[in-house]
Amino acid sequence: MIERTTSIRRPVPFAWGFGLAALLVLALAGQSQAVGQEALARGIPTLAPMLEEISGAVVEIVTAREIPAQRQFSFRGNELPEGLRRYFENFPEFSIPEGPRPFRRGAGSGVIVDAGEGFVVTNHHVIDQATSVTVRLSDGRSAEAELLGSDASTDLALLRIELDDLVEIAFADIETVRVGDFVVALGNPFGIGQTATSGIVSALGRSGLNNNNYEDFIQTDAAINVGNSGGALVDLEGNLVGINTAIISGSGGGNNGIGFAVPVDMVRSVMEHLERDGEVRRGLLGVSIADVTPELAEALALETDSGAVVMAVSPDSGAEAAGVEVSDVIVELDGEIVGNSRELRNKVGLMLQGEEVEIALLRDGRRVELDAVIGAADGRAVAGVEREPQNAGFRGALLRDADSNLSGALGVEVTAVQEGSRAWSAGLRAGDLIVAVNRRAVESLAGFNQAIEEAGDLVGIIVLREGREMLLLMR
Repeated sequence: MIERTTSIRRPVPFAWGFGLAALLVLALAGQSQAVGQEALARGIPTLAPMLEEISGAVVEIVTAREIPAQRQFSFRGNELPEGLRRYFENFPEFSIPEGPRPFRRGAGSGVIVDAGEGFVVTNHHVIDQATSVTVRLSDGRSAEAELLGSDASTDLALLRIELDDLVEIAFADIETVRVGDFVVALGNPFGIGQTATSGIVSALGRSGLNNNNYEDFIQTDAAINVGNSGGALVDLEGNLVGINTAIISGSGGGNNGIGFAVPVDMVRSVMEHLERDGEVRRGLLGVSIADVTPELAEALALETDSGAVVMAVSPDSGAEAAGVEVSDVIVELDGEIVGNSRELRNKVGLMLQGEEVEIALLRDGRRVELDAVIGAADGRAVAGVEREPQNAGFRGALLRDADSNLSGALGVEVTAVQEGSRAWSAGLRAGDLIVAVNRRAVESLAGFNQAIEEAGDLVGIIVLREGREMLLLMR
């Protein structure tokens, strides 16, 4: 969890809170039975009927983690510092106490998504390193859970419990979710018991909390606090929109109205992997990619403002076999629009290895459609996003005309690059052969210098490295 401390905030004045609720429910009157027509008839706005239907599907997750032996030493009620621990271990009379090791208890939330199979979804960080996991239902029953699989990169885990008469939550259609939709967060904050808080969808497609992960968060201002992790974010019809996972808090623990949930389409895909394999065996397309920015679009004369620009193609990859080339812009995957590099990375990363995929891309102003096969990623990121280099340029590199008699190609040869220089930061390396500037072929140093002078602030340089093309961005 991101949260660490607890802060107390004054509640919103009753009249203001009630006014918002009244406007919300009255605006939705007649659209859904979930808001309670009987209550509306009595003049009492409420979401109680909807919550009564689904609250049994939101559970408490209780975990136990064994405390490592080195953390069992104590000194005046505190942990013994490492230096003192090593010092005392030099004395024969000093020994580590034997017997059962202590455990640290933890708590979170979970959501029953398949009553027949007993499947419960929660966060990876809720059950990470747990030696036992117990699921407690709202009706007072509890059961030891079997961990079917967990995925740190999406912060999701799948549990199974064996109990009868379970309640499940249906998945919402994520394509219908819009910024401004009202949502309710359900979970077990601070271990005080099941709690419902309301808010709206503040944003979609949020990322950047951890760039190594697969992120496509729903942002909400519904209060999410410690213990809510793994709980449900639902719409006003009680359908699951996402799994609550994190908050941003200036105080380190309290809710600041910025919470995040993993969207249900990602939850569904990860569940399929975890149920089948116990892990997410990520696919690999075999490309390094970058976002289409206005500067890059101008530099490469791209006729689009969205998609993922191919910076490099991996050898023996599905992308290479399909014919993907450097500077191509991938705009669709299996008919679904690719808005940026993050979307492509998330989509491919949750595909099955060996799965066939249709790629639509733009090349020299033409639309090209290719068929590719997703390969094995061996735990690596599916498509490492090439971030725009800072302080890029040619300062620190020695260039000269390439000897076509030796290299077999015309261009500008990079003979040396000083480590730490702007050229090094841009990705230029000794032995690279510069063959194009902004997709314009260069055959000599003179032609290269002219192309650079005519280029804008951001320049796309295509180099040959070990016989393979690579696109570098330079200023």
